[in-house]
Amino acid sequence: MVEIAPESRWTTLQYRLLRRLSPDEPTHMSGAAYANKSKLQVLLGTKLLEEIRGKDVLDFGCGVGAEAIELAQTARSVFGLDILPRYIDEARARAAAAGVDSRCEFGLVPPAKKVDVVISLDSFEHFGDPAAVLAAMYDLLRPGGRLVTSFGPTWYHPYGGHLFSIFPWAHLVFSEPALMRWRSHIRSDGATRFHECEGGLNQMTISRFEKLVEASPFRLLHLEAVPIRRLRRIHTRLSREFTTTIVRCALERPA
Repeated sequence: MVEIAPESRWTTLQYRLLRRLSPDEPTHMSGAAYANKSKLQVLLGTKLLEEIRGKDVLDFGCGVGAEAIELAQTARSVFGLDILPRYIDEARARAAAAGVDSRCEFGLVPPAKKVDVVISLDSFEHFGDPAAVLAAMYDLLRPGGRLVTSFGPTWYHPYGGHLFSIFPWAHLVFSEPALMRWRSHIRSDGATRFHECEGGLNQMTISRFEKLVEASPFRLLHLEAVPIRRLRRIHTRLSREFTTTIVRCALERPA
């Protein structure tokens, strides 16, 4: 009889428990919180559209283009960038339907011209090499240009594991091998690590992001760790990794 290593037995036990707790895909990360709302305005505020009026904007990680199309209502031009061809195809169709395709383009590679503003929503927790992405964003900006980003939940948020957070902090309780084995029942892409999943998860924390910014050539204008409403009373510098819902940040490329 072949002996099963203790770690393998422990992983199997965790996997079986996960299957019992959540036999189907969780729905808490469905995006329903933004239903009938402007995601741009919820995450970055109501003044953003006025601030980008007449400017050239790049939506980094544009998805199917909803935010890029909204930006195109006031910006001089918008370019939506993503790595998934099917998203780009859908975004182009949406822009045409909205009548903004003359000033709202989409592509898999960045445009040749530099822009005044780079927008990034819900992406920094997914980038495989966030430092390299931050450098690329810097290069896309004209001198004096700004990067405006909002992302989350970060790794220590109750649902910072996204799909893997079948209950609060489950992604910290269960091992990566057990979680990935559980995921294989609802996804068939063969991923075995968090960063291999479609979209990826880089386990971004607030402190890690701050270090990335500090090491970059950007100038920090503003960084806000927005507290989870129910936990705002205990939201402090010491507790913020566990009590922050999203991070908002504005960076500038020096003129």
